Amino acid sequence: MPRQPFATLPDSARLWVFAASRPLTADDRDALLSAVDTFLDQWNAHKVPLACGRDLQYDQFLAVGVDEEASGVSGCSIDSLVRTMKGLGHELGVDLVDHASVFYRAGDAVRRVSRDEFGDAVVRGEVTPATTVFDNTVPTVGDLRAGRWEAPAATTWHGRAFF
Repeated sequence: MPRQPFATLPDSARLWVFAASRPLTADDRDALLSAVDTFLDQWNAHKVPLACGRDLQYDQFLAVGVDEEASGVSGCSIDSLVRTMKGLGHELGVDLVDHASVFYRAGDAVRRVSRDEFGDAVVRGEVTPATTVFDNTVPTVGDLRAGRWEAPAATTWHGRAFF
């Protein structure tokens, strides 16, 4: 069972969130989703197709999930996903594999800052434990659905690291 609608993945599905360094334009979004769909259609682990899906949120966050109960993901298959995302980011002129940045809401806008800048914003009181952050480390699709991806900073690793 290869690529499927993201909504059909079980809550237990493993999750990767790729955060674009800026919101994608309509053309960027179309190019990204087309290329990701092509990749997911052939994505496999040891020649076994992966039951996977993707979802783009806020034109900036690409979630990729794999139902490991249907087909187990391997280190090599994860590496191919990350390599593909790095390449797509390069083609689009946007960083998609950035583990150092912090993404949070400032009003309706999504902000991307370094961890140092986020810490400075905490000290200035611009960011509080109630500030909505994007925890791109959530491990499952169920976490995303349960509101643990886009959540108050106090309930994520941001709260442990900065407050």
